[in-house]
Amino acid sequence: MSTETLKATEKTFLQKHGQKLVGGAIWIALVVSYLVYKEANDLTFKQSILNLAGILTSPIGPVVFIIIYILRPILFFPATLISLAGGAIFGPVMGILWTIIGSNSGALLAYFIGRFFGDGLLDESESDGIIQKYANRMRDNSFETVLVMRFIYMPYDLVNYLSGILKIDWKAFVLATALGSIPGTIMITAAGASFGSLEQALSGEPPSLNAWLIALSIGMFVVSLALSRYFKNREAKTEKT
Repeated sequence: MSTETLKATEKTFLQKHGQKLVGGAIWIALVVSYLVYKEANDLTFKQSILNLAGILTSPIGPVVFIIIYILRPILFFPATLISLAGGAIFGPVMGILWTIIGSNSGALLAYFIGRFFGDGLLDESESDGIIQKYANRMRDNSFETVLVMRFIYMPYDLVNYLSGILKIDWKAFVLATALGSIPGTIMITAAGASFGSLEQALSGEPPSLNAWLIALSIGMFVVSLALSRYFKNREAKTEKT
């Protein structure tokens, strides 16, 4: 095998598995760090989680929360769970603020991962399929297409990576993501805040439901459905023309 062929093979392997390798290494480091911390301080799982909650409610808590959200695409951790936790820990107002900052920062990281590792991953010769359909639109109209994809709830990380692979303008991507994710972010974070604090949940106490926050979450859910339906109908009309 020639040197050029070997380099091409290595590049392809990194393109396909680079993010997984980085994510796996971070997960291993986190698990080992947790076990060492737990054993060194003789803590139960519940006590260690409460200590983490204590860090998140400290003055540096928002920074830690945002860092966790930024790393989320690499760790393949569900965004919904982090958003719910953000509402429970920081309350509805600050929870929404920190979640918006963290989720958009994480989306931008995923975008650049796709941009860096994505060369050659999308077969330009394939004109069929939903990914290729949106890929063509994203090249022609980046902002509106990403906005529509957010409103119709296409998989969050798929949109991030696809945007990076296609090397669309990052400013259009960030703005469309920020605007398109607002209804869902408010809905999930308000739902998390409505069930009381994280300490209450871990202590086994019945949640002290906040009727106003539940109403806000339901209202944003209705708004999200309406926006999703509107843009899906708009997509259908666009395909017919």
